Amino acid sequence: MNSKTIFINIFRWFVLLFVQVFLLRNLSFYNLSTPFIYVLFILVLPFGIPNLLLFFIAFGTGLTLDSFYDTLGVHTTACVALAFVRILFISVSVNRDAFDEPEPSLGNMGFKWFSIYAILCIFVHHFVVFFLEAFKLSEFSYTLGRCVLSVIFTLFLVLLVEFIFHNRKSN
Repeated sequence: MNSKTIFINIFRWFVLLFVQVFLLRNLSFYNLSTPFIYVLFILVLPFGIPNLLLFFIAFGTGLTLDSFYDTLGVHTTACVALAFVRILFISVSVNRDAFDEPEPSLGNMGFKWFSIYAILCIFVHHFVVFFLEAFKLSEFSYTLGRCVLSVIFTLFLVLLVEFIFHNRKSN
């Protein structure tokens, strides 16, 4: 990674965490749907990032969010799970050595690939967040409903941000 990519990712990290903490923290629809736009940062990190560094970045991002949300490791665990699923999905679906694109964004990978990738990663993240928050299986259906509604809301915001800020790949 060059210094421009590092600067862009640091800027993206600050902006997404700022939006999450100061704008979206209290945005909840009847306590059923809560958007977590900060997952976009982990989703669009470059393909070439080493796995260990990705886990450290996910851990630090989750820890930062936990400090603002007072959730004692819930977001940290969810971000590390998201990083794990990201690594698995990319290793199965993309040959990173023969790939020219720097990051898995909507413009670089296409709508279908990015949508499947985002849905899977966001679902795992939200599943971990909501079930660690509830921490009981007696409310399984309610918690799963919150998870699904939040995945839809977060996916909508992620795709909206991707459509607005990322250019299409030129053929």
